[in-house]
Amino acid sequence: MTKLTVTSESFRLAEVFTISRGSRTEAKVLTVRATDGDLMGWGECVPYARYGESLESVADEIMALPEDITRASLQEALHPGAARNAVDCALWDLEAKRAGKRVWQMLDLPAPIPMITAYTLSLGTPESMQAAAAKHAHRPLLKIKLGTPDDMARLEAVRRGAPKSKIIVDANEGWSAEVYSDLAPHLVRLGVQLVEQPLPAGQDDMLAEIERPLPVCADESCHDRASLPDLKGKYDVINIKLDKTGGLTEALELRNAARAEGYGIMVGCMVGTSLAMAPAVLVAQGARVVDLDGPLLLAEDRDEPLKFDAQGVHPPVRALWG
Repeated sequence: MTKLTVTSESFRLAEVFTISRGSRTEAKVLTVRATDGDLMGWGECVPYARYGESLESVADEIMALPEDITRASLQEALHPGAARNAVDCALWDLEAKRAGKRVWQMLDLPAPIPMITAYTLSLGTPESMQAAAAKHAHRPLLKIKLGTPDDMARLEAVRRGAPKSKIIVDANEGWSAEVYSDLAPHLVRLGVQLVEQPLPAGQDDMLAEIERPLPVCADESCHDRASLPDLKGKYDVINIKLDKTGGLTEALELRNAARAEGYGIMVGCMVGTSLAMAPAVLVAQGARVVDLDGPLLLAEDRDEPLKFDAQGVHPPVRALWG
């Protein structure tokens, strides 16, 4: 029988991380271990209050699972979300250890390669964001957290700080259709490549009616394959996060289904450790945008962390996951 254990852990951030919903100084995660004799697989999730999750509620969901849970039965036992993600990834890791193979080999996928990842600049004053952009101007892709009435000044400041970097912006549901329409020409002028979730999920129908001069990506509006019908005509790209899909299993299915419907793929993350990013690196292969910078925001990480260099984020070593 596979035994599941759940541990709550905290990892310090390198600096305060702020988005339109608030600030944090640490990444609070749940680590799930799936044990079978001498073998152990593990996974990580970040419960997200935006989706009604807490460390306690997600841990309770996991511990209520039966001991004979399999990846196949897990998909029906839990809804898409953080709990299913951690267990699904732990079971994948355990299966790989049982088989003596890597997860990508079990999936009959090509060997993963490094992918350039965005680096996220925390929301701050225009002055602080310009300074942060200048500090990271060597990075090829920067992501800016926006979603306030003062966004234009922040965006201009970041472009001054990093004149050569590509930029994507994440409004975190903070704009109205009118605000987005006003900002869009300026986003194009400043070379922004993509805008994430400009309007609140459930209030985004106007995206089908207004001009979209640059690609618009669904984040909070897209969780799993069941989300796709409601995105038609409103979005050009979808952001796949394992904590939304409920694990690697559904993330790969969502990627395939979304590509078949013509969507571009972005692969993102919550603020977590290398353990959370490791399975997402498999999903990120060939993606239009990769945003797996969680470990870069931490002051401490897992043993055998993911490698980041000029080539981007590298696939995990066997000792980390998969």
